[in-house]
Amino acid sequence: MTKNKQVNAAIIIIGNEILSGRTKDTNTNSIALWLNSIAVKVQEVRVIPDIQEIIVNTVKDLKKKNDYVFTSGGIGPTHDDITAESISKAFDLKYEIHKNAFKILEEYYKPGEFNEGRQKMAWMPSQAKLIENPTSGAPGFIVENVFCLPGVPSILKSMLGGLKNEISGGQPILSYTINLRTVESEIAKSLTNIQKKNKGVEIGSYPFFKAGKVGVSIVLRSEDKNKITACNKEILQLVDEKKIQLINQVN
Repeated sequence: MTKNKQVNAAIIIIGNEILSGRTKDTNTNSIALWLNSIAVKVQEVRVIPDIQEIIVNTVKDLKKKNDYVFTSGGIGPTHDDITAESISKAFDLKYEIHKNAFKILEEYYKPGEFNEGRQKMAWMPSQAKLIENPTSGAPGFIVENVFCLPGVPSILKSMLGGLKNEISGGQPILSYTINLRTVESEIAKSLTNIQKKNKGVEIGSYPFFKAGKVGVSIVLRSEDKNKITACNKEILQLVDEKKIQLINQVN
């Protein structure tokens, strides 16, 4: 990948427990923050159920449209953990025991604990490359541009750092925040006009409530520092014209 090219990724969160609300999704946040830190922009996030046809079709769709795809969930030992088999079908690969994964798990568990259910975690698409798991032993895996990670947030987080050499980021994405004492309705129309004139900058507007007072954080994101500077100047002019209180500016 060239550093001048924008590199994109998609995230697929797999699990009925997320869709039902029983489990809160924090993995999207962890993956997106990590990808942003290595200059990979998340374009899309999908939350889908433990249904093989949906997993297969979603992976097929997103792997064609993105440089990288990350999945979370469905690679454990239970009956509804069907992600690995679904990825095999998405790539038309054989679903089989990965010898190295089996060895890692066999050595991780005490004698007699590596039962049939846990052995399921060694079943993966043929040709899969393992992702080391420093927390609980069971590895994730990579097939082409698809990275399959577990759903347990603490385990997923511990595995991300080991992927840095597997991914080539693009131009670093710069961010600049302007915190104002105002409400969104006061600046919405003006921000829309500024956004139209600054196509190379993504402008986000996020309300907040702190110490009994409302405010808005305006976040500018771009790969070009000069474009952020120019856009920031226009926003500060707007702030001055409307006599809005500027709280602070943060790189």
